[in-house]
Amino acid sequence: MSKLKVLNYTFQNLSQKNMSFEQVFQHIMQFMRNDPNGNYRLMFGTDSQVHSYYTRFITGIVIQREKKGVWACIRKTVVPRKMTNLHERISYETTLTEEVVSMFSDERKNQLIDIVLPNIYKGASLAIEGHIDIGSGNRNKTSIFVNEMVARMESLGVEPKIKPDSFVASSYANRYTK
Repeated sequence: MSKLKVLNYTFQNLSQKNMSFEQVFQHIMQFMRNDPNGNYRLMFGTDSQVHSYYTRFITGIVIQREKKGVWACIRKTVVPRKMTNLHERISYETTLTEEVVSMFSDERKNQLIDIVLPNIYKGASLAIEGHIDIGSGNRNKTSIFVNEMVARMESLGVEPKIKPDSFVASSYANRYTK
């Protein structure tokens, strides 16, 4: 069995700073173990904000037990320049999401699935989603990138979500980019 290298990222939320990926994964496992009959959505998404001399990217990880709460955290990335090219920025947002998704190896995904698996006949479920901060509407400047970014999420085996359904990127992560 090959061991995937887990990138040395740190994550944070309102109650904890400097969490390792392993700590994040353990929080998600514990959240799911608290109710193994739940309907879970493990969601990832990145948003960015161009500032005067840098561009801030925030990647969110959210585990939601439908109608029964969430646990979430973020990872900050700063690029020391203004990234004004929209395609470059959207592509980098997707890359940062892909990096975090890839930390959830098949082995780790199976650990999460094993929590709900004994209860699927009672309605338990787990969906894994990649939220992309783009929309397909005619007036949306990012609509020309939808097919490309959706294909990238699908290639990772996660269900792509775009606006208005990509709230981890467009709401949760967005809040921390300012």
